[in-house]
Amino acid sequence: MRAWAVHISDFVHALPKAELHVHLVGAASLDTVLALARHHPDGPVPTDEAALRKFYEFRNFRHFINQYGVVNDLVTTGEDVRTLVVGYARDAARTNIRYAELTISATSHLRAGIAPDELVEALAAGREEALAVHGVALQWIFDIPGIWDRDWGMTSARFAADHRPEGLVGFGLGGFESDSPRAKFREAFAVARDAGLHMVPHAGETTPPSEIWAALHDLRAERIGHGVSSVQDPDLLRHLADEGVAVEVCPTSNIRTGAVKSFDEHHLPRLVEAGVPVTISTDDPGMFHTDLDREYLLCHERFGFSRDELAGLARAGVRASFAPAELKDQLLKEIDAL
Repeated sequence: MRAWAVHISDFVHALPKAELHVHLVGAASLDTVLALARHHPDGPVPTDEAALRKFYEFRNFRHFINQYGVVNDLVTTGEDVRTLVVGYARDAARTNIRYAELTISATSHLRAGIAPDELVEALAAGREEALAVHGVALQWIFDIPGIWDRDWGMTSARFAADHRPEGLVGFGLGGFESDSPRAKFREAFAVARDAGLHMVPHAGETTPPSEIWAALHDLRAERIGHGVSSVQDPDLLRHLADEGVAVEVCPTSNIRTGAVKSFDEHHLPRLVEAGVPVTISTDDPGMFHTDLDREYLLCHERFGFSRDELAGLARAGVRASFAPAELKDQLLKEIDAL
């Protein structure tokens, strides 16, 4: 058994991976967050590692959103943004992530005092360094941070359309779902869609299948962030499978935020069995003390996925991505070669 465990770990690590659901601030390592917090020693974020780990023990989903917002407020300069981007790429390279779509809550950084041009320049510099130093190709998803914009996402959409940085490919929607009905963001998504962006909202993380339907119909979602409640609606499962709409599943995240009570109750295997394209991501790996290798190993250890099925998850991530066709072909060939 022990030899097999080593073998599957090596296989998982060797898989070239695409990560499609990961947030810039939530991806920050403990060391990075501690460094930011020490610039604000009188603030609410702990400056001691043990205390920060305790700070990241989330009571429920709303508590997680609140703590995320507090950490987000530490990011006050373009250099902070660049540091986070490069830090993610460094950590991603350690698990053989070759391509990622990193979600940026741009308007939250603007509220912190970062000028639009400064933010765009920081993303460009971080993206260039991520590829040159760590071999990780990055593209961006700008998301609406729930109702923080207080205008149903129009500020986020207009910023994405008017200040589109190189590598911006998608437009998303995060935050606490129950006070942010997907249909309310219809106009903002139309603005982003007219700007040529792909539609990738969260839905069905902590809400029923009706919100996933709303994301599909009202926001014209091309992928669904989380989407785990879709198993409650057989018609929705069939639609996702028939239309090839990928769901971005983040197993550890679902447990840590309380969106799912336990791995025994997690719906990931049912999504795969239904033929829905499933991609695996970390969501907020720094906050949840995980990485993408660990998430793939969980699929083997907790759900019994074989090597072929793990490779299938990796393929699904590449195929559902908005990576350039040449990079997609290269990654798929490398996965097949394993």
